[in-house]
Amino acid sequence: MEKIQIRDLKDMLKKTGEIYGNRPAYKVRLSNIEDENKKYLTITHKQVREMIDALGTALIEMGLKGKKIAVIGENRYEWEIAYLAIVCGTGIVVPLDKSLPENELESLIERSGVEAIFYSEKYKDELNRIIRRGTGKLKRLISMDLKEHKDGVYSELELIETGKKLLRLGNRKFIDAKISPTKMNIMLFTSGTTSKSKVVALSHKNICSNLMDLKSVLDINSEDRILSFLPLHHVFECTVGFLFSLYCGSQTSFCDGIRHIPENLNEYKITFMSCVPAIYESFYKTIIKKLEKEGKLEEVNKLVEKYKDKSMDEKKKVFKEIHQMFGGHIKLLISGAAAIDPKVEEGFRNFGLNLCQGYGLTETSPVIGVETNENFRVGSIGKALPHVKAKIEDVNSEGIGELVVKGPNIMLEYFENKQATEESLVDGWFYTGDLAKIDKDGYIFICGRKKSVIVLKNGKNIFPEEMESLINRIEGVKESFIFGKANKDDKEDIRINAKIVFDRKIMEDAYKVKKDEEIYNALNKKIKEINKEMPPYKAVRKVILTEVPLIKTTTSKIKRQEEMKTVL
Repeated sequence: MEKIQIRDLKDMLKKTGEIYGNRPAYKVRLSNIEDENKKYLTITHKQVREMIDALGTALIEMGLKGKKIAVIGENRYEWEIAYLAIVCGTGIVVPLDKSLPENELESLIERSGVEAIFYSEKYKDELNRIIRRGTGKLKRLISMDLKEHKDGVYSELELIETGKKLLRLGNRKFIDAKISPTKMNIMLFTSGTTSKSKVVALSHKNICSNLMDLKSVLDINSEDRILSFLPLHHVFECTVGFLFSLYCGSQTSFCDGIRHIPENLNEYKITFMSCVPAIYESFYKTIIKKLEKEGKLEEVNKLVEKYKDKSMDEKKKVFKEIHQMFGGHIKLLISGAAAIDPKVEEGFRNFGLNLCQGYGLTETSPVIGVETNENFRVGSIGKALPHVKAKIEDVNSEGIGELVVKGPNIMLEYFENKQATEESLVDGWFYTGDLAKIDKDGYIFICGRKKSVIVLKNGKNIFPEEMESLINRIEGVKESFIFGKANKDDKEDIRINAKIVFDRKIMEDAYKVKKDEEIYNALNKKIKEINKEMPPYKAVRKVILTEVPLIKTTTSKIKRQEEMKTVL
């Protein structure tokens, strides 16, 4: 796929704006509008770039040149305009997790030295309390929702208008601002508690190298329509859903919430979406249930076998009804942030839905590898991107070791954390902390986190993610957590345990059970069936049932250390 060479994000906006200026960049629904002709707001790529220039100019006039500026809020175009106005000539952008409690949010604001923050109305009260306490450098609040400045709070909308006037008067402080592609312009906090979270320092070069590599392997262009669902503060959505869309000249719309994904896919005629495995796995279960209910599953399975080796276009025609459940326009679905069940991945592709798994980390800007139609192997994350080198260190007898990568997308450092930087970065190689294997054709298979591996007395390694994937297929299981627990009589004898989150209604419908004891027996029976299919050392010895969701990050990764505290 043809790519445009870009030096930095400002260069990206200029070059792609000249090509795609009249194309729609955003299509968003306006609230409380009954007239179908006025129901949506469409913003062109030219208008986006004009807003960025205006807002950046106003921010510099406010005295924020070279300062750290945060952004917090739900996914919306104002968030994205703010991000680019900061990073393309004003200062250093600090995207913050919108799900953080007030004390953690305050800690991150203080740690990063943020002096101004763009925010959605939802965060007004807590940010006012934080600024009144004066524990950090935060002095200016900028609302994404206010129409004009009020009570000492700035309005993003009014700042854009102010910036337009300044530009007309010849102010070129933002327009002419020079970008250093290799200096820190983006500060990202890794997931975890505020005391343990590290600050990843990224540059324009890091992000732009990833955008160009993605464009060279993914067939996304200015005709595509993207649904933004994952939180924008997370580098996966920020790079793949937001910046990649502007780079390709595509159109972005914002999801109304997890329950609204199917209707949003249809409403905006979405062709591309990046999401977490849990969403796709839920969709797949819904498809299978619908087919079972309609008595079509056996017939569909025969068609799957018949068309298994046919092209995606041929499958799309055969399974048109299933495609309609996703709006009927899907060209590409990317799964990232965690491993997806290979059966689900294969199932989607059997229906002609082009689901590809990708992999990356905050420290790698983020994508390291991604499957494509040309480079696809079920269970893998594809091959490393063109400018990324990947190798395996400390390989065991099964060919598994730590994945180590090198390339222009690798972070500069962990900000103000020399020890962590030196532990992770050696001679330009980044040690991911993930265990993987690479086959003879270069396909990378992620096995699990190095820190999560359970080492048994016999030296065998258990990868929790692999076993959780099997348990999660059981009907009635929402999610699961595999952990090792020492035998009280022999501390070196680690037994495998499973904590299972179940859906009471599905359990009742599927197994005709109501009481907790009956539910336990039904699920325990299924676990015993799984145990028979694996070596004895992998067998689950004890099951804990709960209806309380597991503790997770905003991208649905299990916080394993936090979960361990609930089961020990």
